[in-house]
Amino acid sequence: MEIVNKKGFLYLSYSFRKEGKVVNRKKYLGKTISADVELIKEVFLRQCLQESVFKKINLIKKNFGKEWNRYPETIKKKILLDLSIDFTYNTNAIEGSTITLEETDDILKRKIAPNKPIRDIQETINHSKTFLKVINEKSTLNLSTILSWHKEIFEQTKTDIAGVLRDYLVRVGNYLAPDWQDLKNLMKKFFDWYEKNRKIMNPIELAARAHYKFEKIHPFGDGNGRIGRLIIAYILIKNNFPLLIIEYKKRKSYYHALNKTENDFLNYFIRRYLAVHKKYLSC
Repeated sequence: MEIVNKKGFLYLSYSFRKEGKVVNRKKYLGKTISADVELIKEVFLRQCLQESVFKKINLIKKNFGKEWNRYPETIKKKILLDLSIDFTYNTNAIEGSTITLEETDDILKRKIAPNKPIRDIQETINHSKTFLKVINEKSTLNLSTILSWHKEIFEQTKTDIAGVLRDYLVRVGNYLAPDWQDLKNLMKKFFDWYEKNRKIMNPIELAARAHYKFEKIHPFGDGNGRIGRLIIAYILIKNNFPLLIIEYKKRKSYYHALNKTENDFLNYFIRRYLAVHKKYLSC
């Protein structure tokens, strides 16, 4: 999506492919950019996505559900354990864990610990337990919920920050996170936004925007990425969509998207989701 200037008149322009043809949609903005242009962009993008990809996303949900319901309970448990291993490896590796995918499999399936830092091993075990809890979570997403996830992951390795919002400034690369004194209000706004949109917004859009907003708040001293990706898992699974795992090997494109606007991140998220789950489009 871009802003186009035609002889002094400004338009939003968005192109997408529909039934094999490239379609371009425009929205007139006026002669100047208004203060609420980001909201206008969000609404316009949603309209375009409704026309271009949300039908595909809902088809993915439908066909995934049919496949999942065919599995016996024993097989479902095995699939969920494998999913936990894949998710845990990738999310921890993004944050610097030295545990490989094969070692994660050994730790969680066979209780075999590699010759690696005990902290990485313990966080692998704790994250897997937390992930399995998240996908079965009955309570709604709120501050107490994410504090409990954070505590369960880090209570044995980072006891001083486990389950506690930061009360100091943090910087991630060139990004300075909001002042800790604003966190209480920012987190309230975040969960108010979630409650307002959780039943009306397409879950894929909801998961992408929730993750982006959470990462920009950066409420913890450490572990924000892991909790943010658990929020993605919670929203998708809660709404019966297959999961999107942010892969370690493709972390650069993920970081790049996070460094752009929220609407840019949503576009990245949808592209990855459609690519990962394209098999459900032809069932």
